[in-house]
Amino acid sequence: MAEILFPCLFILLALGVPVAFAMAISVFAAVSFGSTYPDIVLVKEMFSGLDSFPLLAVPFFILAAEIMTGGAITQAVLRLAQSLVGHLRGGLGHANVVSSAMFAGISGSALADAAGPGTMMIRMMEKGGYDRAYAGALTIASSVVGPIIPPSITMIIYAMQDQNVSVGSLFMAGVLPGLVITLAVLIANGRMSHLRGYASGAPMPGMAEIARIAFYAVPALLLILLIVGGIRFGVFTPTEASVIAVFYALIVGMFVYRSLKLRHLPDIILRAALTSAAVLLILGAARAFAWILIIEGIPQFLAETIIAWDLSPIVFLLAVNLLLLVFGLFMDPLPGVMILVPILAPISFALGIDPNHFAIIVIVNLTLGLTTPPVGSLIFIVSSTVALKPSTLIREMPPFFIALALALLAITFVPVLSTWLPEVSGF
Repeated sequence: MAEILFPCLFILLALGVPVAFAMAISVFAAVSFGSTYPDIVLVKEMFSGLDSFPLLAVPFFILAAEIMTGGAITQAVLRLAQSLVGHLRGGLGHANVVSSAMFAGISGSALADAAGPGTMMIRMMEKGGYDRAYAGALTIASSVVGPIIPPSITMIIYAMQDQNVSVGSLFMAGVLPGLVITLAVLIANGRMSHLRGYASGAPMPGMAEIARIAFYAVPALLLILLIVGGIRFGVFTPTEASVIAVFYALIVGMFVYRSLKLRHLPDIILRAALTSAAVLLILGAARAFAWILIIEGIPQFLAETIIAWDLSPIVFLLAVNLLLLVFGLFMDPLPGVMILVPILAPISFALGIDPNHFAIIVIVNLTLGLTTPPVGSLIFIVSSTVALKPSTLIREMPPFFIALALALLAITFVPVLSTWLPEVSGF
């Protein structure tokens, strides 16, 4: 089956077939022409991959993000980010990066960050004298923190593949690495703004004005504390937290900011349903794909081979980084997690690498794949937003690629960034 599975997958991806369909068709071809299993096993495995209580968190977090990213809530976060850093050189660019970090605690998705506040920041930066392509490239880079700072859909899926971690521990493990990535992109933007002469966005407001803006944004930003704090202190499970996030978002949108009306809900629910369907289709196809790998003994073979090489943890992590970066060129994070984690996580655990640390390395690596061609979903979302060719955006990306690579190295070789918060939080 493997001799049919992989060539079929690569050919379909090269032809531009969506990842979910490419995996499902490849599995169907492998089962039909490379085995004696009935074709119905494909459907069975896809549904088995979705028959999980923790997966209920995915559509609810997506719905909460859709509710929270509308109207006044978005404006409140953007105004706070601009008031904090807008007065610095390259201030509008800094506000773009900071607002992405804040929205990561609401959306849990890089694509949602880029399509929501990122789009608004690009328009603001262009009006402020920034090159449109540069603003788009900065948005691509800053949106990487979406799945790193909790809540994170990718972390929920990862925890289902590795029994040595929990959703709560991964949520805590992602906070500091997310801030490291944010800092790296801020430094890159500051350097490029100095070279290109991008001025500050506006004078620094007074402390009273900053306090007023921050107070207005507090209800939106409290969502991350509600989710992480509730999970940490055992008040509710991650799945229950996702439902509570929906009700909190409804209350904030309807009664605090008063920007959400009942007539908006059908469209919001439809968008969330379509996004959830796309995510779950990918997960179902990835589960069937992973089933063939297990049946063929590929994870066991690779694990035994790598362990036989007697690699040190440092060399293993370097090799994993290279593997994941290459894998991320062709596949989105969610199927990447479902396919690779069952193979790599047991090896890293056998080598004595902290499971939370390794999980963050995997998630960051695969998320960086969203910024690189040929699949690079962030590139195509932003290119459609700014009406520029993807190649134009890619030409502006090298400074941010360097910043993200340095952040990845720091996350890889400074384990305490990923392990300290889970440890002090009792995970």
